[in-house]
Order: sequence, then structure tokens, then C-alpha cells
Amino acid sequence: MRNFKKHLELFFSFFKASLISELAFRFNLASRFFTDIIWYAAQLSVFEVLFRHTKNMNGWGLEETRVFMGVLFVTDAVYMLLFSENLDKLGQKIRRGDLDLLLVKPVSSQFMLSFQKVSVAYIGNILFSLGWLIWAVLQIPSASPWSILWLITTVPMSVAVVYCIRFITAATALFLTKADAINYIWYQLYRLGTRPDSFYPAILRYFVLFVLPLAFLASVPAQVILGKTTPLAILAGYGLALLILKLANWFWGRGLRVYGSASS
Repeated sequence: MRNFKKHLELFFSFFKASLISELAFRFNLASRFFTDIIWYAAQLSVFEVLFRHTKNMNGWGLEETRVFMGVLFVTDAVYMLLFSENLDKLGQKIRRGDLDLLLVKPVSSQFMLSFQKVSVAYIGNILFSLGWLIWAVLQIPSASPWSILWLITTVPMSVAVVYCIRFITAATALFLTKADAINYIWYQLYRLGTRPDSFYPAILRYFVLFVLPLAFLASVPAQVILGKTTPLAILAGYGLALLILKLANWFWGRGLRVYGSASS
């Protein structure tokens, strides 16, 4: 418990420092939020136009797809707030030797690297995404308080799965020193999670569910509110999140064993 409290206090220190830094450039905060709103509008317009020509796409109607997009926006915004900037620069920190400074700290180096910079500009994205998701859920007559509760608990699971996959791809820099190509592949694979998994052929659907479980980004949580999945499947998702967190931690520890300090 003491260790948890120490890490929690450290996170709030990171958040405070990030907030002060971001508030020094208020126009940048506003412009980033504005450009993200354009991205949201572009993503939504794709389905709004498609459903003008069809009522159903492999089991997904317009109302269900709006819920899916709401879950996607919330999960993506939380990930961007907490992890995106840190993990995008992880390889750079390894090459420049910034990792050496973190390894001597009396806290987890993985924690330090993951939370060192909180992108507070995305708080606005989270509020917008939550607003859209609430509105979309209210359009579903079958949505019940129980299913909404399940949905709330699956969002942290989704963020954890996406974080771990991204962390593992970024941490390959410990083995390869320069892993820009792998990071590029990550962004291409990430796009697979931005569409309902049932849209894909059987082999690709198996891939995003079990091999690289990016379906947990939005598809699985959205199916909770739509009644398209079972409590057992949700519990399996929690188990997967814990397993992949353990895998990410093991991969990081394995990489540190072969890491050559930039100062050596």
C-alpha cells in the first residue's frame, strides 16, 4: 500500500508539472483540441454517409456504430492523455541516455517512462468523447443500468491492453536501439482497432481478438452495452488485460538485461 501511495503521489506531481507547462501555451491547447474535433468529425462522417445507403453492416446499425465510436473516442483520449507522448519518445530517451537517469530512481522505471508527461490538452477530448458516448447510449432502447456499469468497467481494461501493446512495441528499442520501423507498423495496426471487429474477414478478426487484441480498443466494450457479448467474455477480457500487463513488465525487465547504458 505504501508503494502504491508513493507512485500515486508521483503521478500527481507529473500531472501538476505537465499542467503548468501546457498552460504556458494556451493557444496550443485550443488548437490541438480544435484539430482533434475535426478528426472526430471525419471519423463519424464515414459511417454517417455509409448508413445512408444501408441499414446494417454485418450486425452493426447506425445507433450501434455510434456507441462503438463513442467508446473508441473515450479509450483513445485516455490513452493519449496518459501514455501517447511518453511512449512515442521512449526510443529517443533510450538512444540519448535519458533512461540511465531513470534507472537509478527508487521507483519503477517503467512507471516513470509511462507517466512522466501527462498530455493535459486531451482532457477536453475526454469530455467531448464522454458527451458523445452518453448521447449515443441514450439512443439504444435496450441499454440498461447494468450494461452501462459493465461498459464503464471495460474502458480501463481497454486502455490497459492498448498501453501494453504500444509499450512492448516501443520497448523493442532496448534490443534494436533504433526501432522506428516497428513504431510505424504499430500505427498501421492500431487502425485495425478503430473499426468493429466483425467488419473484418475471419482470419483478420481472429488476429485482432487473440493475436494482437486490438479489438479490445472499442469493439469488445461496445458489445457490452449492445448485449452482443457475455459476462464470461468480459471476465476473460479482464484476465487478458492482467496477462498482457505482466507480459509488458516481463518484456521491459528482459530488455533492461541487454540494455547498454549510453554512458558506458
